[in-house]
Amino acid sequence: MDSSIIADRRRLRRKLGFWRIVAVLLIVALGLAAYYFLLGDAGTRRPHVAHVTISGLITDDDELLERLGKIEKDDAVKAVIVSISSPGGTTYGGERIFQAIRAISAKKPVVSDVRTLAASAGYMIATAGDMIIAGDSSITGSIGVIFQYPQIKPLLDKLGVSMEEIKSSPLKAEPSPFHPASEEAKAMINTMIIDSYGWFVDLVADRRKLPRDEVLKLADGTIFTGRQALKAKLIDQIGGNTEIRAYLATRKIDKDLPEIDWDKKRNTPFFLAGAASQILTLLGYGDLARSQDVTGILPQKLLLDGLVSVWQVGHD
Repeated sequence: MDSSIIADRRRLRRKLGFWRIVAVLLIVALGLAAYYFLLGDAGTRRPHVAHVTISGLITDDDELLERLGKIEKDDAVKAVIVSISSPGGTTYGGERIFQAIRAISAKKPVVSDVRTLAASAGYMIATAGDMIIAGDSSITGSIGVIFQYPQIKPLLDKLGVSMEEIKSSPLKAEPSPFHPASEEAKAMINTMIIDSYGWFVDLVADRRKLPRDEVLKLADGTIFTGRQALKAKLIDQIGGNTEIRAYLATRKIDKDLPEIDWDKKRNTPFFLAGAASQILTLLGYGDLARSQDVTGILPQKLLLDGLVSVWQVGHD
């Protein structure tokens, strides 16, 4: 075969290869644009009910607070449903989320949707809503505050290790895991807990419109099912999505208004990666798509600092 013909064919193959790559890139770009418009932030520009899920241990979550701040300012959001599935967490973390939800409630209706568990700081957050709706067997309550710290002195004694310290005053850096707390240290911690506990009780009394003495009887750490919580006036209604939308209808929110999840990915720089992952999965490359998400194989970081409002199963 003539060498010029062979060269022409090679050039043609290279051109075809180039345009194939360009076509694939265009298809991916169009797919990302369509995904973004239909399911991304552009989808939230039309009037809708925002849905926010708060789950797991509650901490001082800046990302969640920023998201709630955006919901407060977004005129397209006509109402908010906050679904809570949490045993609680740090008292301060719950306090900040509570305040952010109250700021939203000042502008638009907010419903607290108690799922499997919304106890302690989880219940604190639920009280921020204009309406609390829970399932019959949901767990809620556990109003109270706890302060825990480890004691490793017995272990150090077995290892023959001691910790010496010089401090400016007896209560500095107390309590310490290296020695039992003194009576003065215990009194200091107790005073702090009682102060935070009183604030929590006052918050529940104010939000639930209950006498403080009545709340104190409920605020002994007891947990309640949804049915029990309804009798105790800690929630407003038993139900689910139907009851939530019925309540919002009384606040002039159209039942046909779409509900859009304001999830974490929408507000992170990894949105395009998530969209690309969805497209790769649709094209049959699910294994490749999953390889870009390592969060599922990493252990959750559980660091709770300060006073804690959390329900936990007791142990011996």
